[in-house]
Amino acid sequence: MRKFVYKLNEIDNAAAFILEKIKSNILLFEGEMGSGKTTLIKAILKHLGSGDEVSSPTFAIVNEYLTGEKKIYHFDLYRLNDLEEAFDFGMEEYLSDEQALCLIEWPEIIRDIIPENSQKIRIIVKDFNTREIQID
Repeated sequence: MRKFVYKLNEIDNAAAFILEKIKSNILLFEGEMGSGKTTLIKAILKHLGSGDEVSSPTFAIVNEYLTGEKKIYHFDLYRLNDLEEAFDFGMEEYLSDEQALCLIEWPEIIRDIIPENSQKIRIIVKDFNTREIQID
């Protein structure tokens, strides 16, 4: 497990750390409500060169971004009630796109279909201004 502790104003360093350490195109972001999952994903997209306005896909479930030639899918599965809802919008197709980067918040609802090569990124709130990232 790799760990990185950062202050909120150092989030760009946290994004760079994640991108240096990942070995998968499917990243599962875990952390309590308000821990900064969406904010960290915004920093990752910025680091990858996305000029798009990044927002939480809470209501859309998935947002798609492009950085050069690479597609990035940002999922917020918080509002899903069950795995069937994930199948309804084609989650398994997104997960099978090996050319895309999938950034998934609240992945627990789809645990039965998550590929083995995915990586968990846990965000732990240390205090109001400090977070710890743990990458499995």
